[in-house]
Amino acid sequence: MNQNERRDDFIRQAGILAVAGIIVRIIGVLYRSPLTSIIGDEGNGYYGAAYNIYTIILLLASYSIPSAISKVIAQKIAVGEYRNAYRIFQCAFIYVILVGGTASVLTWIFAGVLVDTNAVPVLRVFVPTIFFSGILGVYRGFFQAHRTMAPTSWSQILEQILNAVVSILAAWILIHTASSDDSSVRAVRGAMGSAMGTGAGVLIALIFMVLVYRMNRRHVMKQVRSDRTHQRMTTKDIFKLILMIVTPFILSTFIYNLSTSLNQTIYIRILRGVRGMSSSEAATQYGIYSGKPTVIINIPIAIASAVSSVVIPTISSKFATGDREATKASVAMATKTTMIVAIPAAVGLGVLARPITQLLFPQRDSLEMASSLLRVLCVSVVFYSLSTLTNAVLQGIGKVNKPVIHAAIALVVQTAFLVPLLLFTEANLYALAIAAIVYSFTMCVLNHRAVVKSLEYKQEFMTTFFMPLLSSVVMGIVCWGVYEAVYAVLPSNVIALLLAFMIAVIVYFAVMLRTGAMGREELMNIPKGARLIRLAEKMHLL
Repeated sequence: MNQNERRDDFIRQAGILAVAGIIVRIIGVLYRSPLTSIIGDEGNGYYGAAYNIYTIILLLASYSIPSAISKVIAQKIAVGEYRNAYRIFQCAFIYVILVGGTASVLTWIFAGVLVDTNAVPVLRVFVPTIFFSGILGVYRGFFQAHRTMAPTSWSQILEQILNAVVSILAAWILIHTASSDDSSVRAVRGAMGSAMGTGAGVLIALIFMVLVYRMNRRHVMKQVRSDRTHQRMTTKDIFKLILMIVTPFILSTFIYNLSTSLNQTIYIRILRGVRGMSSSEAATQYGIYSGKPTVIINIPIAIASAVSSVVIPTISSKFATGDREATKASVAMATKTTMIVAIPAAVGLGVLARPITQLLFPQRDSLEMASSLLRVLCVSVVFYSLSTLTNAVLQGIGKVNKPVIHAAIALVVQTAFLVPLLLFTEANLYALAIAAIVYSFTMCVLNHRAVVKSLEYKQEFMTTFFMPLLSSVVMGIVCWGVYEAVYAVLPSNVIALLLAFMIAVIVYFAVMLRTGAMGREELMNIPKGARLIRLAEKMHLL
């Protein structure tokens, strides 16, 4: 495969995951609105508290498995060691069954220690999901190592669809069959129903991946039989390798994502202990933050997550063969692709924060707060996207300890901002948003320095950062004007927002093309690229 073909395949696979990621996030946002109407902000608070702990346990038990396994297997495939790659795949199952099973049992036993009383039954509903997620992660990592992202993408979409359906139905059924009229009891039961949806989604995704693997097993075994290398790893060597690779991945991802749970704990304890706020009120307030603006900003961040999933096996393969120039080219392309999407997304969310929040979460009592928080948080889309990508780059080139150190430093820095803001100001939920920005920005700076030093690499600035920002500012002004003008004539938030969005996309890419920040090569890397080039030529943009 020549350089252009490798590049095109990289972009195609990243595009597959990116599209799936966006679909998953959109489904997630769409179902959260009716779910919030059922369980309320208080139910969101209990769900968020349990979900944050569940996420941390998942990070320790299995969340990093796809990335870690894809890295290890991709390195073996790159040098033709198909037999060792398959044995690593087999041993990974033993690893996740032991670790996931232990984590599940301990979570059930110590649920009362990990979360407040009302969130305990919600956390226990997550227990089976912890176990099955590890097995699912091994299958996803195996296919990602072979640079085939379609199975992972389809499984993610299926997972989210069933999650949405079961969450809403289970929450409604549990609330309406509650024997108590106490609002907190009903909120807890609704949160439990939402947690059931998460488990149902993981289970259907696992079934799908098992079926896909069985369909491809003949081809996999053919590769294994064709292996003519003399490198044979022992079971002891494989488990040692898995532990050496998985452990830094786990620590990095754990600390990177620990900020959300730590911030929630600090927020609730300070508001209850210092401000005298009730548990119910604190949970309700936090539910606004965790269940609305943070859900919305995760949609564009899905692009970075998708690119990162492709970056790890791709860069690991190129780095393993000593092709540093190809490695740097992949980093440059991934960074530019991510910024072309993340920067306009951040500007669009900031400019249209209230209309977007009103469309997705129309609850009037929290609309202003949620939209204001989104306006503040929008800048973190860029920082989180870039830090997620650079995390993957460092892991892909073997600098797996760097993200761990950087995440720990960023955690300390953001906590140093959060605690004084909560103690000495009335920032409250805005303090959480500021802490998130500080954390993601710190990670960006530290990771970028490490990538530059490790690869002797310098990212092109003008077309990667400056021109997307300039184009986004123009886009932001235009789409705000279009929204206000349409809404003044036809006071429909949906119609005004839809027209503003469509025109914003056209304006952004028009400016990018006219200024030369994007050209024929970049357009060809987009699905239906040839058609887009013909359209751009007709509009005299090329």
